[in-house]
Order: sequence, then structure tokens, then C-alpha cells
Amino acid sequence: MNVIHQQLFGLLRWAFNGTPFTMEPTAEDWAAIDRLAQEQSVTGVVYSASTSLPAHQRPPMELAMYWMSESETVRGQNKLMNAESARLTKLFADEGLQSAILKGQANALLYPDPLMRLSGDIDIWVEGGRESVVTLLRKLGLVDEAPLHEFDRPDRATISYHHVHLPNNDKGVSVEVHFRPSSGNLNPFTNRRMQRWLEEEIMNLKAVSADSLVQTTPPDGTPPDSGGEENTFNVPTIRFALVMQLSHIQHHFFEGGIGLRQLCDYYMLLRHATDDDRQEVGSRLKRFGLRYMAGAMMWVLSETLQLEPSQMLCEPDAKRGQQLLDEILAGGNFGKFSDRKKTESDIVFIIRKERMRMQMASINPSEMLWVELNHWREVFSRLPERIRRRRLSLR
Repeated sequence: MNVIHQQLFGLLRWAFNGTPFTMEPTAEDWAAIDRLAQEQSVTGVVYSASTSLPAHQRPPMELAMYWMSESETVRGQNKLMNAESARLTKLFADEGLQSAILKGQANALLYPDPLMRLSGDIDIWVEGGRESVVTLLRKLGLVDEAPLHEFDRPDRATISYHHVHLPNNDKGVSVEVHFRPSSGNLNPFTNRRMQRWLEEEIMNLKAVSADSLVQTTPPDGTPPDSGGEENTFNVPTIRFALVMQLSHIQHHFFEGGIGLRQLCDYYMLLRHATDDDRQEVGSRLKRFGLRYMAGAMMWVLSETLQLEPSQMLCEPDAKRGQQLLDEILAGGNFGKFSDRKKTESDIVFIIRKERMRMQMASINPSEMLWVELNHWREVFSRLPERIRRRRLSLR
């Protein structure tokens, strides 16, 4: 990690657990921190931390004012996402079905300031299985009668192994309706065991209000802004989230990359987990094909956010952890900001991707084998659609 990385992680530690921020960034440092925070989708948290620093450590006024404006946008988006999560929960409850908000808005409730986590889309699990959920979505007018395709179509609903991705609604909110609790692993043996456990665990739902559920306060002691309206939805257990989101991180690490937002989410989950939660999940990591990734994550969280040994799922793995951290810092949120991806031809992209996959195989060799097999299966299965749409790129 360079100095800017160290300063960014220092600010995150100050925001999350009050660890004193002892560095004094220059104006140039603050500009670099801003760029990195935006790439990693943690600007809201960094701004929240900066407001409670002593005057001599704070960012320049111009940047502080810009962050203030951005933070209001983040707050407004979170209020909208919470309201939409509550609306969708009621929509499915009126049909007699249980649902749960996964990842994003459920994770946000664990943050010191729940409205400062940059939101993405809404992931909502609905009970009943694939056919039942798709039929209901058509009945509710959320999906038309045209066949659902796996090929990405932003203008219409598409379907994957575990969810239906709906087009953005009239509020600009993207929603993924899950009929399986997780995208899981590509290794069918570990995935079968994990999915069976997740399907049982997700039934232990808890109703929460994004307005009344107050976690710890920010370092300056100011209570988080609640948003003003009652936004109630269901969330799964911490145990479920620890397994599901570790699998999600592993999947995205192999497919394109993960960023600090996912790292911060997992840190907050571990901070809020009980000893029994950590022991239960830790005992299942190997059977679920997550042991190596868990070891890497524990090392990264220890090095960057100073996760305490008592809060870890397993022993940290420095070798795999360093590889994971390098990819996080190089690629930004979901690997979207990697410089090496911007000017590559398709051939160079494919060669680099294959080389990177081979290098990442040590993270989880068995899962990597299935990732590679699945990649080429998708390449060839999508060729007819790509040819029809004149999109021949193999990316």
C-alpha cells in the first residue's frame, strides 16, 4: 500500500471504530484520496469521517464542500432505496410471500451512519422458487410475457441462475429479484451444500426499520439521520450474510474484481456477528468451498481495517490475502477502474484475463477450474446471440 492507500484506510478506521487518525494529508493527498474513494465507492464514509477531524487534518474547503454535496446525494439515494425496499417487501407480502433484502440496504443498516454507504441496486429474495417467482412477476406486471434471456438486455428483464434482473423502474432504481438466495459457487459440489444451507438459514428473517434501527454513532457522536419515514423490510441473519456475501466476493473476484465497498460491508458483518455466528460459519467454510477466500479476507481486513483476531472466521492467510488486496486496490469497485482494461484489444484482453485467472488459481484451485470451464461454455453459448446483434467481442 502506498501513502494514499494508508490515509484512506486510516479514515475508514476512524469512521468505523474510532481509531485515531494521526496523519495530516496535504492538499494533493486529499485530491488523490478523493479519486481513490470514488473509484472504490466509499466517498460517503470518507466524508463522514473527515467532518469530525481536527481543523489541521481536514480536507481543503473546496473538496469538503464538494463532498458535502455528494453526501446529500448519497443520503437521498439511500432514503429512496429504503423506501423502495419497504414497498417491494409489502408488495410480495400482500401476495402471501416472504421476502428479504440482501446485501446493499441490509448492510447499510450496520454502518455507523446508515445513509452514508453508497447504494447500488436492490437485491430482494422472494420465496417460492424460479417458476413461481417468474409467474408472480408477470402477474404483477414487472415482467412481460416475452421469453426471458440470460443475455444482458438493459431495456428488458433478463434471467440468470439465481435471479431476474428487472429494468430500472420509473424512479431509476434497479432491482434484482432472487429466487435462489445466492449466485453460489460454480463448483457444483460445494455449491449444492452451500445452497441447501442458505435456503434453510434465509427463513430466519428479521423485520427492521431503516428509520428506527440505530447502530453505533459516528466518531463525533452525532446520531445518524434517519430519513423521516417508516421504511420496514426483512433482512436475513448475520450468519446467512457472512456465507452468502463471502461467496459473492469470491465469484466477483474471479470474474472481474471487487472493491473496498465489499470489504467494508464484510467488516461490518463481522463486527456485528456474535461468537456463535462466527464459530458456526467458520466450521462450514471448507464444505462450502470458501476456506481459502475466507483466509485471504481475514488477512486483508486485519491489515487494512485492523479487524481483531477474536472477530475472524479463521486464521488469516497472508499470501492469498496480499493477492486479493493487490487486485482490490488495482481495479476499484468490481474492477471497473483498472487502467489495463481501458485500451486493450480483444486478443490482449483475453490473454491477460487467462493469465490473471491462472495467477488467481491459488486463491481457490477447485473453484477456479469451474470458473474457467463456465467461461468458455458461456463464450460459445452466446456466440449466436452476439452474431445476431453484431457484437462479436469475447469480453
